[in-house]
Parts: sequence; C-alpha cells; structure tokens
Amino acid sequence: MSDMQQKIEILINNEMNGTRLDLVLSAALEDFSRSFIQKLFEGGRIEVDGKPCFEKKQKAVSGSLVSIDVPAPEKLEVEAEDIPLEIVYEDSDVLVVNKPAGMVVHPAPGNYSGTLVNALMHHCGDDLSSINGVIRPGIVHRIDKDTSGLLMIAKNDKAHNSLSQQLSEHSITRRYRAIVYSNIKEEEGTIDKPIGRDPKNRLRNAVTDLNSRNAVTHYKVLERFGRFTLIEAQLETGRTHQIRVHMAYMKHPLLGDELYGPAKSKSASGLGAKRQMLHAGILGFVHPSTGEYMEFESPLPEDFKKVLEKLR
Repeated sequence: MSDMQQKIEILINNEMNGTRLDLVLSAALEDFSRSFIQKLFEGGRIEVDGKPCFEKKQKAVSGSLVSIDVPAPEKLEVEAEDIPLEIVYEDSDVLVVNKPAGMVVHPAPGNYSGTLVNALMHHCGDDLSSINGVIRPGIVHRIDKDTSGLLMIAKNDKAHNSLSQQLSEHSITRRYRAIVYSNIKEEEGTIDKPIGRDPKNRLRNAVTDLNSRNAVTHYKVLERFGRFTLIEAQLETGRTHQIRVHMAYMKHPLLGDELYGPAKSKSASGLGAKRQMLHAGILGFVHPSTGEYMEFESPLPEDFKKVLEKLR
C-alpha cells in the first residue's frame, strides 16, 4: 500500500442499522466529498462482508463489516484558489483565521479544492511553513469540517516549530462553545480519559485504553435549557474530535453531531442545527517572534445564535 492509500473498516452498529450505506460513509468520512464516495462504490472499492458493493442506496445491516479501499491520489498538486478568508490577525509569522462551518481545513482524497489550505495558498503565496508538506502547508492544528471558529496558521518554519511546541506543552488557550444534550448536573468538571480509534467503528474515536493517547477537556456550564445545556469547553490536549468524544462519553453528546450524537435525532433538525453545535471562540498563544501573549475571540456564528434563540 502506498503512503496515501488506506483501508478503512467499519462495523455497522445498531444505530446505523437501516441507514443507506452512502449516508453512513459520508457522515463518518467527513474529509471526503460525497462524489468521491460515489466513485468508490462505482469502482468496486467498497465491500460488505467481503463482497463488493456497487449499490450506494443499499441499507446498512447491524453486525456487517464494511471495508473501504481508499486509493492513493493520482497527484499531490494543491491549487491556490481565490476563496474569501475572514482574517482576524496577520503579520509576517502568523495568521489567525475564522473558519466557517462546512469548510475542510486541508485537502484529502476526493477533496482537493475548496479547503482552507487552497484559500491560504492564494492569500499567502509561498509564505506558509513547509513542515507538514504539500497537503498541509502552514497548518499547525485543525478543527473539524463542521466546527466553526479560530485557527492559527504558521507562515514560516520557525513560527510553526514555536506554535507546535506550545501545543505539545498544552500552553495554548483553546476555548469552545458547545450545545450538548440534556442537563449537566455539575457546574463544571474535567474529563481526563484517553482517546483512540473506536474498536467497533474505525471511523469514529472513542474513550478507550487500546492504542490511545491521553486527553483532557475542562468544561463549565454557561446556560441551561432543560433538555440541552450551553457549555464552554477548554482543551488541554488536542485529540481528533476530542470535545465530541468526551461529551458523548459523558452521555451529553453535541446537538447536531451525526457521528457521536443520538441516531436519527429529530431535535437537531427541529432546532435548525444542521451541524454539530461547536464553535472555537477563543484562541491564545505566545507570539513566535515577540514572545508576547496574544488572545483572539470570535463571536458565535449566525446558525449557532439562531439555535440558541430557539432554545431560549
């Protein structure tokens, strides 16, 4: 298997039972476009219990194993694209951008355009760090496609090393707003549970002791709505889907979260939540050159505010 070719396996659980296979895969493979997943079906690259499946509308059956053979990309050329960027701060070392929900941070198989990286390449030209290679220039950390909010970008390798070091030392401030299901009893708390691949579903992460890394999330209640709670979550570590996994583990999954939330939930659509209600609102770090601590804040986006208005 080449560097970029990968095989992904997913065990269909009771929650996914009866859902169309293409919808199961597109919810789980959030970096891949729907047209790319369609091509995987057409190319016989999706197998159910060892047999090729060409029918994207086939219903998922609980207990069956779906194998996805993701081919290596034919080329690794990422084009600069003139996509509007909301720039919160910029100098010769760093850039802070406010990412809208729905935008993928960096290219992945089937998603080589329309990403934050394509927009950054147009805006910055060659002024992006090269440490993470051609696919992720300047990218020090990421937030999920359907999460909105602040991201820091490194414009040179010195800045990249400094910001990466701060991330590894847990000294970067990252505070999120989230709407979660049901009423959290405590006013605040800390979830200190390791996160790794979900043994039952390779497309999700889970709290597990198998091949996991430590993960720490601090949370506090901001507002209560009975069936839902608005919280602030602060990351100490930065594991993939960390807040989503930790809150689901606490039986308080995020409103609108198709991957970790309750199956076929009507409350999300009824409240207008078309994505997980998670916003990276505050980002703070020490500037790589000046040594000065800088902190930025991003107001809640319109879709998030509308959901809150309905809850209130």
